This record gives sequence, structure tokens and C-alpha cells, in this order.
Amino acid sequence: MTREPRGWMVFTSIVALFLTVLPLPGWLEYLRPAFVVLVVLYFSITWPRAGGIGLGFFCGLALDALQGPVIGEHALVLSAVAFIAVWEHQRIRSKPAFQQSLIVFFALALYEFFLFVVDAWTGYPNTDARRWLHPLTGAMIWPIAIALLERGHSPR
Repeated sequence: MTREPRGWMVFTSIVALFLTVLPLPGWLEYLRPAFVVLVVLYFSITWPRAGGIGLGFFCGLALDALQGPVIGEHALVLSAVAFIAVWEHQRIRSKPAFQQSLIVFFALALYEFFLFVVDAWTGYPNTDARRWLHPLTGAMIWPIAIALLERGHSPR
């Protein structure tokens, strides 16, 4: 029986947080994938007991502390997306990479929609249509993210 990759999970979560707050030029800012969400999705699908809702919550709190206008916004939304990924992890894991990319696209779109709703409820509406580019770029790099994240440990 292999051990769950908790050290690798923490390391990649910190790297994803760093990549999320890394300054980029204005035009490239909207093409940045949601790295933290990709890491949470990966560990929720591959190692649901090690990752999952707890990882989503704590990564969301860290993301809120770094860039969120409302504390708990990303924690709530990432926990919800991680819950869905853990719930469906066996179905998602059995799909080929292209189909997983489509599922990840819809998970990232759901993440952006939940953020949109929470932002609107809290009085920080972001109605810019460019926010919907994040799911597209995240889905496009999902196969690369899988390959990089699998290098740190042997998945089940």
C-alpha cells in the first residue's frame, strides 16, 4: 500500500498559490489558469482522502488572504468544487485525458460561476466577460498539469 502524498500536496499547493499571485502584464492576467483550483481538483480526483474538501478549504483561505476581497469566499467555493470532485472521482479518473479536460472545464466554469454569485451577494460584482477565459485555459493545460503533478508521486 502506498502512502498518501501529503508533503507533495502541500508543496504543489504553495507553488500554485505563488503562481496565482505572480504579477503578470494586464493582457496576460486574464489568460492565467486557476492553478490552485487545478491542484485541488487533481488531488481530489487522484487522492480524495488526502486532498478533497479540506485541501480546498485551506487553499481557499490562503487564496482569500492573498487576493480575496471577502475572507471565506474562495474557501467556500473551492470546498464546493472539491466536494463534487471527490463525489465523482472514480468516474472522472476512469476517463481519458481529453474527456477529463472537458470535465475540468465545467468544474472551472462552475468555480467561476460560484465566485460570480458570491461576489454579487457581497457587493463586489465583477461583470467582466474575460473572467470566463480562466476555465478555458485551465482545461487546456489540464493534461500538462496531470503529467507534472504525477511526477512527484506514484498515483493509485
